[in-house]
Amino acid sequence: MTYLKTGLSALALLAMSGAAQAADVTLALSSWLPPRHPIVVNAIKPWAKQIEEVTEGRVRVRVLGKPLGSPPAHFDMARDGVADITYGLHSFTQDDRFSGSQLGQFSFLGDDAIAASKAFWTVYTEDLNARAEHEGTHLLGLFTHGPGLLHNNLRKIETPADLQGMKIRVPGGYVAALMEDLGATPLFMSSPEVYEKLSRGVIDGVTFTYEALTAFKLTDDLKYSMTVPGGLYNTSWFLVMDEDKWDEISPEDQAAIDAISGEAFAERVGQAWNDADAAAEAEINEAGIDLYPASDAVVEAVRAAATIHEDAWAATLPEGADGTAALQRFRSMTGLGTVATQ
Repeated sequence: MTYLKTGLSALALLAMSGAAQAADVTLALSSWLPPRHPIVVNAIKPWAKQIEEVTEGRVRVRVLGKPLGSPPAHFDMARDGVADITYGLHSFTQDDRFSGSQLGQFSFLGDDAIAASKAFWTVYTEDLNARAEHEGTHLLGLFTHGPGLLHNNLRKIETPADLQGMKIRVPGGYVAALMEDLGATPLFMSSPEVYEKLSRGVIDGVTFTYEALTAFKLTDDLKYSMTVPGGLYNTSWFLVMDEDKWDEISPEDQAAIDAISGEAFAERVGQAWNDADAAAEAEINEAGIDLYPASDAVVEAVRAAATIHEDAWAATLPEGADGTAALQRFRSMTGLGTVATQ
């Protein structure tokens, strides 16, 4: 009988071991930014590694060396199970499914990517129904980059009239309408397309951060970079997981992953962007690009156009969603509570 009990116990342990092994989950993260991009190196990959640590190896994330689809397809890829985890810009979808996300795209949102990213996560999730807008996925992160600039190779922008006729790359969303309001011709394209279009003269300039000029090797093809207090614009980003894949993870490991995601990931990616912007600003100056603040006339033109777009956006939100209050809360969290109305 003792031998029988021992044998049964051994079989039970083997069965439990097999069940635990079967419960392990390996996730494929489709990454479309360049592999050495500072956000991939200093935010995405460290976060993926930390998932394995906090789940004691039960959940692993493999960051793919090549994306499984085009950048604009990445949200749908996670929703449809083509990839387990994806990230991307809300504006790349070019539809209105993420109406609340425009909160993180306006002018004058903040000069610090940590504060802006944390504010975006908090206000979008708490005030503007972010999780419902990302239906079909588990929402892991929301963030913004640092302040957006306007770079071009034709002339210094001293008045709004100087933008007339310029062909400017935009990531879609609010800044596309803003460029049109200021007299430029906005052309949508994803970040990896810009180098070729700029070097071939298809576009005259680009709306980008500091770091994007070095990350996408654009310093040789640009001459002027204009800053605006709090950013000419920003972009809003998501980090999501296929909902079915999320459901394969135990509740304990789900909680552990959520604890290092959300606001914690916003701080991680914001720090990565701040560091990258600081390094890129030095390279921009070394490259001889004229980095200059926007004139009062340009800032006022941006402010006038921004106010119209903010009001129009707020009016389109579902009943119960107060876009104006959400923007005020966002700016108060980044220290720019009054800048948009000055």
